[in-house]
Amino acid sequence: MQAYVVLMVILVAAGTILDMMHKRSAQYFFENAKKAEKNATRSVSGGEKFSQAMQTLGKEVLTSGEFKNPKRRASHLFTMWGFILFVVSSAVLIFGYASEPAAGVWPVLWHLGALSLAFGGYWFWFFIRVDVYSEGRRWYQLVRADLFIVSLLAMSTFAILWSLTQGTGALGWLFFALFLAATTTLFATVYWSKFAHMFFKPAAAYQKRITRADGSAENLPTLTRDDPEQQQRHSMELLRDAPMEMGKGIQREAPHHY
Repeated sequence: MQAYVVLMVILVAAGTILDMMHKRSAQYFFENAKKAEKNATRSVSGGEKFSQAMQTLGKEVLTSGEFKNPKRRASHLFTMWGFILFVVSSAVLIFGYASEPAAGVWPVLWHLGALSLAFGGYWFWFFIRVDVYSEGRRWYQLVRADLFIVSLLAMSTFAILWSLTQGTGALGWLFFALFLAATTTLFATVYWSKFAHMFFKPAAAYQKRITRADGSAENLPTLTRDDPEQQQRHSMELLRDAPMEMGKGIQREAPHHY
């Protein structure tokens, strides 16, 4: 199991690097940072950068404050923290208590992590998933973009079932094999799933805060498009003459056409 965990870490690292090379994420961030420096209207001190990093950690990373929908945010927090607790407790149990029957509070944390992960994941899958309500797709109609959440749900589900059936013979071993298969799928398919986004998300959120602080504002209008100077900042020429408040648009009604 220790060798298996090490292999999964290698697969995640390799998948993330390949994803970064394919999408050129690192290149984009560096080039965007240089562009922001050229358009900056003020310099940001080291203390201010540290403050922005702490705010990013507190809002976008730890509490997922970028989600405006409270249900989506709660689902994400259950899933994210459940996953972290499940993975950390698994590593502690496998490397720290491999041959000891008493593992303190860690087995409890392992189960809490698995349950939280399953609760948040199933909440998202059946009630929040983006295209279920607005596009009429059924919950069982899968596409490649669903690979991440489906393998995540399978991992937590079979982990719980394996725990409940340990010592029952063939059934317990069946759930253990399915648990390993789901876990391997999750960590071996990083290149094709959205798993890698968790590494880029904090960096993108921090960079966005810095561009607001230095005045570059990602080359977007900062006040009003009625100001000629601000109009020219807009990257889309068609919107340069549009008023800042363009109406609620898509937010004026909930998507319920199917």
